[in-house]
Order: sequence, then structure tokens, then C-alpha cells
Amino acid sequence: MIATPKARIGIDLGGTKIAGIVLGEDGTTLAETRRASPRDDYAGTITAIAKVVASLEQLANLPKGTASVGIGMPGSISPATGLAQNANSTWLNAKPFHADLEAAIGRPVRLSNDANCFALSEAADGAAAGAGVVFGVIMGTGCGGAIVVDGRLLEGPHRIGGEWGHTPLPWMAADEFPGPRCWCGRPGCIETFISGSGLARDHDLVNGGALTGEAILEAARNGDPIAAASLERHADRTARALAMIANIIDPDVIVLGGGLSKLAHLYDVLPGLMARHMFADHASPVVRPPRWGDASGVRGAARLW
Repeated sequence: MIATPKARIGIDLGGTKIAGIVLGEDGTTLAETRRASPRDDYAGTITAIAKVVASLEQLANLPKGTASVGIGMPGSISPATGLAQNANSTWLNAKPFHADLEAAIGRPVRLSNDANCFALSEAADGAAAGAGVVFGVIMGTGCGGAIVVDGRLLEGPHRIGGEWGHTPLPWMAADEFPGPRCWCGRPGCIETFISGSGLARDHDLVNGGALTGEAILEAARNGDPIAAASLERHADRTARALAMIANIIDPDVIVLGGGLSKLAHLYDVLPGLMARHMFADHASPVVRPPRWGDASGVRGAARLW
């Protein structure tokens, strides 16, 4: 058992990388590291995470086994079965991920969805510090969300609290319905429209040009009207998706994370676009970029203890 650890290790398990951090008692960073994530390799993922934990202890000069370990993961652990569920890193699903990690690392481990970790970090000492109700968004390869109220995560009895990316895009236009089929098996998920892959898919569908999200942004900056139109459709869809959440939980602050949070124009246009769909006579949503950027997820994972 870990009693009042003097250091907290956080791990962010992503689709391409495993990032790790050690936070001291006062929240300062004692060590950091990262390595590539194994793909389609469950056992390799367990081993890689255990090696990152061991490396962080060494880098921070910590006695082995004395730091707490929190891990942000794609998907979550089902309370009913104890198995991983809903991970877009599909090789984790239906596996005893929590139990296997604890066995490999040799101590208790706390896990939560990567969007939960992001939101927890930004609510604690990030862009939403001091806010009562926070909605944290991950818009990268996939799309997730999380809710923090008065500093506490709302995960729910099924551990799916905030899974906004797997609800249908609201107020669909005729040419959007029923939407592309998501990896989860359902059509029209928000993720298929506003994630990085969703932006690229839409640009290709409308214009017949296969470009990454970064390439679309660069083309728009260089005056390409087709790329600019793709970004406008993406912003409008993102605004509709966030307005739906605003009508349900009315957050004080929405913080965007993931690769698409770097699209600076979103912070200028989203509040006005959202207000059109919000059930309030003077809607003034607050949408901010993350304070901690790519480090938010790993810092939030450390804060699970």
C-alpha cells in the first residue's frame, strides 16, 4: 500500500506515444520521459508502461515503489467486468488492463479516461483553475470529453461521463445525415466530424483532396478558399457539438485540448457560433486553450491520487 506518497507518477497512454511525469508534493515537475506506444500489442503496451514507470523513478531518484501511479487511457475500465472498454486503441478492449498493470508495476494503480485526466489538470491549476463547472475536450485523432465539478471528476456508474464524442452531431443538415460510421459502430458520432481525422475526411469528401488537418490549416493561411471553407464547416460543427453540452451542463469554462486545440481561430469564432444554439437569452460561452498543452493529460493522470 502507498501511504501519502511524496511523489506522484502520471502516465498518458496515447495512440502514438506514452508520456510520463513525476510531480512532487508541491506540484513541481521532478522528471519527464516519453516513448513510442506499441500498436496492436496488448502485452507490449503493459511492458512499455511498466518500463516508463521504472525509468521515471530512476530519473527522479525515487526509491522503487514509493510513488503513486495514475494512468490516463483511451476508453475506461468497466465497473461491471473490470475489463477495458470503449478504447479506440482497440487491442486494449475486453482485457484485464487494470489488473495486468498493477501486476506489472507492483503497486496499486488508478486509471481514468485520457479526457478526464486532461480536464482534471486544467481545472486544478490550468486554464479553468477556480471554475465551478469545467468541460474538457480532446480533439485529436479521436474526440473525447470530460466534466469536472468543484474539482471532482464526474465519471458516472458506467465510467462514461463526458463521452461527448460518441453522441450524434446535433442539428444535422440534410447533407450531413446520417453521418459516417464511427469505429464504435454507430453512424454520425461527433468524433467522425470534428476530430483531426474527421476534418481530413470532410475535406476529401467535399473537394477530392486528401490532406491532413495541418495541411488544410496551412493552405487556408496561404489564402486557399477551399481549405478555408473546410475550416469553417469544422468550426460550425464543433460549435453545434459544444452548444449541446452547454445546454446540458452549462459549464463555466470549456477547455480545448488535443492537436486541433492549436487552431487559434476556434477561440475567436466558437463563442458566437455556439450562442446561436444555446437555450439562453444572453449566451456568452467561455472557450479557452489549455494552459499545459500536451502535458495536461499526464499531469491530470498524476492527480488521480
